[in-house]
Amino acid sequence: MESEEQARNRFQSELEFVQCLANPNYLNFLAQRGFLRERPFINYLKYLLYWKEPEYAKFLKYPHCLHMLELLQYEHFRKELVNAQCTKFIDEQQLLHWQHYSRKRTRLQQALAEQQQPQQQPPPHGNAAAK
Repeated sequence: MESEEQARNRFQSELEFVQCLANPNYLNFLAQRGFLRERPFINYLKYLLYWKEPEYAKFLKYPHCLHMLELLQYEHFRKELVNAQCTKFIDEQQLLHWQHYSRKRTRLQQALAEQQQPQQQPPPHGNAAAK
């Protein structure tokens, strides 16, 4: 039976590790050193799928790591990560996604602010409403 402190340390360690999976260069590092071919490590990646549950996912700062964790369940993906070109492609696609997401989010926030602006005009001055 693990103590509360041990459970907290395990939670934090697993949280940090799962979030590292969002980094394609780290995945390439793991692949080149053979970790992604080892059965115990593959089993550990399968175990970590519990992070997809909302009660755990809410702690993630880099939710993209969940997509990578899902892809790591597939042998073909794990094998391709040894290739630096594959890693570079994933890295570039992430960057493009984040840039597009940021621009889209900014446009949505501006549109929302513009919609709310007319609604927030001050009421007319004087007793015009009372007449």
